[in-house]
Amino acid sequence: MSENERTIRALREILHMPGNDACADCGAPDPGWGSCSLGVFICLACSGIHRNIPSISKVKSLRLSRWEDDEIRFMADNGNQLMKSKYEAAVPVYYYKPTHKDCQVFEVLLYHDYFYSTLMNDHCRFAAGTKDGLLMKRGRDNGQFLSRRFVLSEVEGTLKYFTKYDAKEPKAVIKVDTINATFQPEKIGNPNGLQITYLKDYSTRNIFVYHDSGKEIVNWFNYIRAVQLHYLKVAFPGATDAELVPKLTRNFLKEGYMEKTGPKQREGFKKRWFTLDHRRLMYFKDPLDAFAKGEVFLGSKAHGYNVLPGLPAGTHCNGAWQCGITLETPDRFFLFTCETEIDQQDWVKHFSNVMKAEMSPQEYTMEALFKHRH
Repeated sequence: MSENERTIRALREILHMPGNDACADCGAPDPGWGSCSLGVFICLACSGIHRNIPSISKVKSLRLSRWEDDEIRFMADNGNQLMKSKYEAAVPVYYYKPTHKDCQVFEVLLYHDYFYSTLMNDHCRFAAGTKDGLLMKRGRDNGQFLSRRFVLSEVEGTLKYFTKYDAKEPKAVIKVDTINATFQPEKIGNPNGLQITYLKDYSTRNIFVYHDSGKEIVNWFNYIRAVQLHYLKVAFPGATDAELVPKLTRNFLKEGYMEKTGPKQREGFKKRWFTLDHRRLMYFKDPLDAFAKGEVFLGSKAHGYNVLPGLPAGTHCNGAWQCGITLETPDRFFLFTCETEIDQQDWVKHFSNVMKAEMSPQEYTMEALFKHRH
């Protein structure tokens, strides 16, 4: 057996130890790289990030690199579970840990900086409970991105933005408990694009921002989560962090184009951009619209909500797409069409999963609000 074969066998045995079968950073399965200075196994994508911090992490391929005996012993003595408990011990609970399913905006130094010690200074600077800075914001009507001042306040529980840096009055005051923030690089057309949604007069409002620095935009993202967590701890004093963290920012369950017809189902099917945010299905004429053209609440099957592939018999489908979906609510039917059968099945699966889940007291309140609005 060659030296390289012995090395591969030894590393493969270490990989079988608990916790080493997935990337230490993003959770991707079957990591093919290791940091011989940190003692963790990582995937190809994260290995590229580690190479950018050579003073902290030295990475090697598990199959192609030459490993010294002491490096192999170091990997065996440490590994993902032990080292994650060490490096993640000081991370605040609000800090979002990216996974391999997230967009690449997370795959910059900021995540590894945090766990490998440099972002702690940023956390200390937020101890005062405010963040103030400039972001490029898309205009609601003209679509141009212009520099706007944003101020996040933990004391007030608000995010404000100003059209001019020295403006005395904000253009908008957004309550943090209504905010959702999610990274949208492809939709916004910038690798550091962030979509912020909130409730305005009981309707969902979208604003789209970005920053040239990936580190800075993720700081904004995590500070929004920090203020939200503070708000929730005040609102629910008996709740644990484990119960509250899932209530912070969330990724949309699914987005994409479908065609829909109107409530009388005699109008032509028109192409719309749909966003499924748990129990709220919103549709827009354009993915970057500030306001939804309409919203549909998805309750539970036990309360008269259902979804079926296909359209009711006799439906005149005059759109370009033919793969239908019938969404039933206690008040009406919604008819959609998808471009492909695969897309149809995926939407049906997501709708069905939402409807299978039991509704929370807050969701019953939301359902009542939707009925009152419509």
